[in-house]
Amino acid sequence: MSERRAFGVRGAFGVRGAFGVRGAFGVHAVLVAASLAMVAPFVWQVVTSLKTLSSATRVPPTFLPEGRWDNYAKVFELLPFGDQFVNTVVMAAGRVAGQVLFCSMAAYAFARLRFPGRNVLFGVFLSVLMVPPQLFVIPQYQIMSSLGWLNSLQAIIVPGLFSAFGVFLLRQFFLGLPRELEEAARLDGAGPVRIYWSIMLPLARPGLVALSVLVLLWAWNDLFWPLVVNTDPEKMTLSAGLASLQGQYQTDYPVLMAGSLIASLPVIAVFVFLQRQFIQGIAHTGSKG
Repeated sequence: MSERRAFGVRGAFGVRGAFGVRGAFGVHAVLVAASLAMVAPFVWQVVTSLKTLSSATRVPPTFLPEGRWDNYAKVFELLPFGDQFVNTVVMAAGRVAGQVLFCSMAAYAFARLRFPGRNVLFGVFLSVLMVPPQLFVIPQYQIMSSLGWLNSLQAIIVPGLFSAFGVFLLRQFFLGLPRELEEAARLDGAGPVRIYWSIMLPLARPGLVALSVLVLLWAWNDLFWPLVVNTDPEKMTLSAGLASLQGQYQTDYPVLMAGSLIASLPVIAVFVFLQRQFIQGIAHTGSKG
């Protein structure tokens, strides 16, 4: 009787172990396939940047690079790449700083302060997310034109200093912070501004990093608005400058891929450096409703 029980236990664990191994293998297979699908466009971009134009447009396509490193030099010859890179860095830094400051203040008010109509006003803020951003282009352009800001850096920075999504993201993060610290600060005589600046803002660092990375990605890849307000190549951002490389009848795809690769490297480096804090901030925002 005891031998039968022992055999049954071993058999049950063996079956479960087999299913566990198969399940883990299936999950890893799916993850590897998804990773390859995500990396494939980047690999194709690198390979194309090292080809000639005739090789890049050949049918059927070739998958081996040809070592044409001069495509990267052509990017700097065809574009004021240094000026556009500086414009992009200044624009992205301005938007990140503005949204971290303004969105965190609004989010703290919606999460921690009590005032009449708070929920209604927050609902109005969220309704902005449902409006297509293209509807704001004409009013924003008229404002920039009336201020005399066309072909300037402030024209591409100021409209991106605030976002309803940033307020929503940081509000969820502030709701997850313990109230005991805030109550202790009030007992010590600290006001709302002191609590926000000295206590809540340092504790919200993962959320601020998550918002900063997202805003940096959006700003770095923003194409439509910089094209609308800037026509001077020296005042354009990298995305708008690279778009100008696309000709009406022919496009030098290897040069375009080389420029896109150079432009994407700083953002990739920032994401890799802040990856852990970014994931932590995104995960923490879902802990409170």
